[in-house]
Amino acid sequence: MSDTIPSDPDCIEPTALAGLIGRSDCPVLFDVRTGEDVAADPRLVPTAVRIFHDSADLPAVAPGRPVVVICQRGLKLSHGFAARLRWAGTPARVLTGGHAAWVGAGLPLVASGWRDRRWVTRRDPRIDRIACPWLVRRFVDPAAEILYVPAGEVAAVADRFDAIAFDALGAGIDHRGSGCSFDSLLADLGLGSPALARLATIVRAADLGRTGDCAESAGLAFLSQGLRHRYADDAARAAAGLALYDMLYAACQCEEAAA
Repeated sequence: MSDTIPSDPDCIEPTALAGLIGRSDCPVLFDVRTGEDVAADPRLVPTAVRIFHDSADLPAVAPGRPVVVICQRGLKLSHGFAARLRWAGTPARVLTGGHAAWVGAGLPLVASGWRDRRWVTRRDPRIDRIACPWLVRRFVDPAAEILYVPAGEVAAVADRFDAIAFDALGAGIDHRGSGCSFDSLLADLGLGSPALARLATIVRAADLGRTGDCAESAGLAFLSQGLRHRYADDAARAAAGLALYDMLYAACQCEEAAA
């Protein structure tokens, strides 16, 4: 008889969850920390949504979509809320060790102010203007609205629609130094991992036309031309482009795992 203690099927380790973030099938993350704990550290695990643990109504989750619940230390609040979700038919697990364990492992966190915002950029999206929305949708806010407008209207739309402008003249998130807007957004969000750094290298070289810097960037530039010719509508092109960046990121994760 083995003395090995089986892992708790209702829990997930921080490193295991980190490997799922950035994927299209990432679980829905609910942060149920107390107000005092959030005041002490308002940052969120990427894509997490703040929820009150004792709310009378449970949040809507697509049927069959898994959930991970996060409290400060992975104890009563997250276990209780996860149990409520499971009782309602939603598969739910608890982040082992909670927010504190995530922080202790040095895993990425995102400021809460980036969530529930609109984003605006120039129309006719190509490399940077699809890569940035991918990063927002996969690491910040899966439901974020991305607005594509004429270049001369980006600043005014950002002002009138309370949107974050990117990859446009005068935008806070734009090319800086030798980098592209994807680099700037990564830095501003405070996101970092070997896989994301590898993806940034590919995006930068393709966007800036320096395909000699990175062999994979030539393939990205070629496929981006295909997206442009296949989809005239900006939103449809960006939606199709998410799958392209999903695959690129997965390949970068494979490289990271093999290193």
